Amino acid sequence: MVRGVRKEQLREKYKAQRKLLTPEQIDDFSIKIANKSLALDIWQLEYYHLFLPIEKHKEINTTYLLQILQGRDKQIVLSSSDFESKTMSHLLLTDNTRITVNAMGIPEPQNGLPVSSETIDVVFIPLLAYDTRGNRIGYGQGFYDRFLGQCRRDIIKVGLSFFEPEEILIDSEKFDIPLDYCLTPITEHSF
Repeated sequence: MVRGVRKEQLREKYKAQRKLLTPEQIDDFSIKIANKSLALDIWQLEYYHLFLPIEKHKEINTTYLLQILQGRDKQIVLSSSDFESKTMSHLLLTDNTRITVNAMGIPEPQNGLPVSSETIDVVFIPLLAYDTRGNRIGYGQGFYDRFLGQCRRDIIKVGLSFFEPEEILIDSEKFDIPLDYCLTPITEHSF
């Protein structure tokens, strides 16, 4: 384990900071983040995994990223979560995909063509915080670590954050998988 700032402290800090954001700020920041994605060297690929925002947690509105992906005719993969096994299954977004919000407030596809983790080229990752080395903190359930562990080694991992990185390193475990990039309203970071 790499010693640094404790994850629990940072989760609380960034949850509190998110609570202060207005709907207008979230929308403005989300548009800026989507626009920053255009500078990344990822657009020649085919399969892109995207999360849909949990509104009650004031997550980044990924609708703008979704529009960019659709405009570029990319294959968009969404996931549904199994909270017993803490795993995700992945489905290709189609015109017939029905999205519903689960009991945890997560918008998820209810139908679609199954996609294996190994097929995905780029994954956009929700997070609460990250550091200057690409270590990231989510909600602490490990869904994305399990998912990324099933993906190809060359998958491109792009975090999305309203905030800039922590300068002090975040505690990390051997199973934690760092980001390749992180997009904020201000800049794009590469690691």
